[in-house]
Amino acid sequence: MLDNNCVFCKIIRGEIPSAKVYEDDKMLVFKDIEPKAKVHLLAVPKNHFKLLSDMDEQRAETIKYMLEKIPEIAKENGLINGYRLVINQGDDAGQTVFHLHIHILGGETLSW
Repeated sequence: MLDNNCVFCKIIRGEIPSAKVYEDDKMLVFKDIEPKAKVHLLAVPKNHFKLLSDMDEQRAETIKYMLEKIPEIAKENGLINGYRLVINQGDDAGQTVFHLHIHILGGETLSW
């Protein structure tokens, strides 16, 4: 189920344009509009939920699926020498869109 006020849900529905790099029935991956690395992608489940603490069995299966697909998507986007995955959780972690998402960062040597 999607949230009418969520920016990522609006992207999933096609109401807001995005630079899609991958899409299937479970997830959407698109380029971040404020990249923090040479390559900065966002992997978003098509089922809206905010935090890992909101996860149930179905959502856990979706996240597992996403984590299995990300290596293929990363390779297809030139991330041959490695990449970083980040899941921000809450305000203190810098989460600005409250729809769980995985940042895929790479294309250069990343610092902490």
